[in-house]
Amino acid sequence: MLLKMTAGLSGPDFNLASGDEYDFDADEAERLKAAGFAVDAEPEIKAPVKTKKGKAA
Repeated sequence: MLLKMTAGLSGPDFNLASGDEYDFDADEAERLKAAGFAVDAEPEIKAPVKTKKGKAA
């Protein structure tokens, strides 16, 4: 589960700062969210590609 950290967290496999995103297993993710260390990461919303309308020169 992809989480966004609200506090720094270090471990043997990672060193995360506030604002970093990391993929945790479901149990660890729920524990971190319940403790207030992380929130669900917002999925990136890609803007649609704008195309020019009109005659080609």
